[in-house]
Amino acid sequence: MSSALLALFGPIEIGKALAERLRALRLTKCWTRETLAKRSGVTAASLKRFENTGRASLALVLKAAHALSRLDEFDALLRSPAPQSLAELEQLAARPARRRGRI
Repeated sequence: MSSALLALFGPIEIGKALAERLRALRLTKCWTRETLAKRSGVTAASLKRFENTGRASLALVLKAAHALSRLDEFDALLRSPAPQSLAELEQLAARPARRRGRI
């Protein structure tokens, strides 16, 4: 599923798509769930649940991605957008640092 198509779906569908990708990567390496479980430090039952439902903790997904040598793909996730103009850059530089609570 392309990233353009993923933009049309919600969290449940994206979770299922990620689970399908993880399964495909695991099978490309000819690994069983047990092999990936041992290499990633998660249980085979948790991997099975993720592959079947698309639901898992972020920790499980990150550990599995690390075991599959794909952890670097998470680097761009949730990054702030880069300034598009000099004016935006100046506005960011002039913005006071955020503080907790109210003054």
